[in-house]
Amino acid sequence: MTTHMIEQAPQATAARKRLALNLPNSTAFIVLLILAILWILPILWGIDTSLKPEAETTTIPASWFPSAFTFLAFERVISNSDLPIWYFNSALTSIVITVATVITSSLAAFAFSHIPFLGRKFLFWLILAGIMVPGAVLIIPLFTLVQSFGMVDTYWGIILPQIASPVSMFIFKQYFDGIPRDFEEAALLDGASRLRIYWQIWMPLARPAISAVAILAFVTSWNNFLWPFIVITGNHMMTIPVGLATIQTSYGLRYAQIMASAILAGLPIIVVFLFFQRQIVQGLAASGLRG
Repeated sequence: MTTHMIEQAPQATAARKRLALNLPNSTAFIVLLILAILWILPILWGIDTSLKPEAETTTIPASWFPSAFTFLAFERVISNSDLPIWYFNSALTSIVITVATVITSSLAAFAFSHIPFLGRKFLFWLILAGIMVPGAVLIIPLFTLVQSFGMVDTYWGIILPQIASPVSMFIFKQYFDGIPRDFEEAALLDGASRLRIYWQIWMPLARPAISAVAILAFVTSWNNFLWPFIVITGNHMMTIPVGLATIQTSYGLRYAQIMASAILAGLPIIVVFLFFQRQIVQGLAASGLRG
């Protein structure tokens, strides 16, 4: 009996060690699972409501299972609103903002990272200070500026104020700081210009940062409500968030159509995250841990 107990002692100790190592992982998994369920339940309820007949969306007690699922709410939203036009406006402005943000932010980051000039550190921290300024504070001066250039109710009026992004510039700079300077020195010895080094060497190496900045810029511009709402005056120029607000106002208590319009508005963002979530994590991790 004593010999058997001595043989089992190392096994019991190893089992306790494995349990101690797995316990934090199991706890984290359970917590994340609960948070995921809490996050997805409202989405599932919105989808369920959009597929119900309108009369059953206000029944008490509420039920997950209607008498019949129908796409009538989606058909009415598409046929009775300018949703296709709003989709086009959001897609056009978001794509242009994304491309312009990547180019301007990467150029500024390259200059701060690899081109010495007077006052570089002061200017860099001054730009970063813009992160702490709430966007709502800039609404009046931005609108006054846009109005003076005659860009109210135009695509350029929506796009230009959203291009400047201190966060995107910071992500690029952190990534550029982690790239060895040997590449730049070799290119300079071969007679390459700064612009050529930026375009042919730095940008291909910064693909994770490009992916992260592009996706974040696209999602932010697509979801932006306040600035397009201020600068747009005509229904034909509305973006998805602004148009969605008018749908909610005009539909009143037609919850199925409100939910259907919200799902159609958020569908592109869900697709972007499903397909590019790995690039977002890799880009932010790579740029945040370097420098």
